[in-house]
Amino acid sequence: MRRLAPALALGTAALIGVAGCAAGQGTASLGNVRLAAAEAVQASAQKAEEVTSYTADLVFDATGGQERSGKIQGRMVYQSKPQLATDITLDVISFGGQNVPGGARVILLGDTVYAKSELLSRFTGTGKPWTKVSTADLEAGERAGAEEALAQARQFDLPGTVKLLTASKDVKAVGTETVGGVETTHYSGTFPVAEAVQALAPQERERLQKDLSQAKNVKFDLWADAQNLPRKVTLSGSEDGASFTMAAHLTGFNEPVTITAPPADQVGGLPEGAGAPPAGTGRD
Repeated sequence: MRRLAPALALGTAALIGVAGCAAGQGTASLGNVRLAAAEAVQASAQKAEEVTSYTADLVFDATGGQERSGKIQGRMVYQSKPQLATDITLDVISFGGQNVPGGARVILLGDTVYAKSELLSRFTGTGKPWTKVSTADLEAGERAGAEEALAQARQFDLPGTVKLLTASKDVKAVGTETVGGVETTHYSGTFPVAEAVQALAPQERERLQKDLSQAKNVKFDLWADAQNLPRKVTLSGSEDGASFTMAAHLTGFNEPVTITAPPADQVGGLPEGAGAPPAGTGRD
């Protein structure tokens, strides 16, 4: 389970990392209303509170030597009602010189994760394309890693990530651009991580501080439409020779989505008393 829990966390971490921030100079025209840049980002954070579903195309790149370099690229469908659910397809997963062959797909429904990957299928040996993992099925020592992954997924929501932007002291409007066929206003600025996370709930604050621990200040770009909805967000930062960039294109706000468990005959479980996969299974 030592490698399995991080594999599940990896899928959710790509989503958790999607964030943005605000406060500063410049004005932007949104409909017939002209807002200061800081006010516009605050309005975007408030509007995000009304979003219950969306789709995001995600890209995360990291550099800093072989051990700290990698890339995650994929797509996520998210809903918060009637229950929290996400459907994540990761086409590219590569870190520290290791790749997940064929990528992965992860579906989260409540306290249960369904994961599909060639690596995981080889590890379980069930002959099933999907593996079901529920915290209730794990031993105490294994449960911590899986619960951490689930907690990360639960903590990620659009309002929480956009709240980070409101800590910026230098945000400004830099122009208008079309994103995915929608006219948007482009805002750019930076935010100090230590201050930005104070706007979040305690558990989420601790996680973000850990995820962004190598960057004291993060640069962001936000593209918001006439309804203040964030259509695109990018983050970048560097510290101690390592750097990262993250980007999310957001669509389908509040549109109906269907996220369901895979067919039962395609789902297997973890082997009884499963430990770490055999050496070498984490590499191509």
